[in-house]
Amino acid sequence: MSRIGKNPITVPEGVTLEIKDNVITAKGKLGELTQEYSEITIKQEDDTITLERASERKDQRAKHGLYRALIANMIEGVSNGFTKQLELVGVGYRASNQGQKLDLAIGFSHNIILDIAPEVKVETISEKGKNPIVKLTSHDKQLVGQVAAKIRGFRKPEPYKGKGIKFVGEEIRRKAGKSA
Repeated sequence: MSRIGKNPITVPEGVTLEIKDNVITAKGKLGELTQEYSEITIKQEDDTITLERASERKDQRAKHGLYRALIANMIEGVSNGFTKQLELVGVGYRASNQGQKLDLAIGFSHNIILDIAPEVKVETISEKGKNPIVKLTSHDKQLVGQVAAKIRGFRKPEPYKGKGIKFVGEEIRRKAGKSA
């Protein structure tokens, strides 16, 4: 039995789930998410959801845990939301935003202007003496992670000085550099 797949999911107050034609829809105060599923049966009793599979085939065992995690993330997203914070480490690195346009100055000859999806709220925090922070918030965990990875991909942190765009709390493995 899948250790993740057999765990029941508790549905908090304010979240409604609709299961119809191999599509599950979660609605909450922050938005609405849908997910297709296959080869798994979903049972809803009061405020708990359990997932079951028909056989022990490898692909069904994999989908059991996968869909349980996706549904749990949907419920968490529409009730609380997800946040990712990126820190710009480097001299002269700046970030600003006007609405959904993110403007990054990260050491190239030109600024990078990125249009962010409307489902993701973007906020930039710049304090004197501290590194600029880009804060991304949304109800869709996959979309927040994808946008954050795209922004981080513009200038990944390098191991010698640690310059680049990194997640807040991420540890960068440092190298010694040249020794004279």
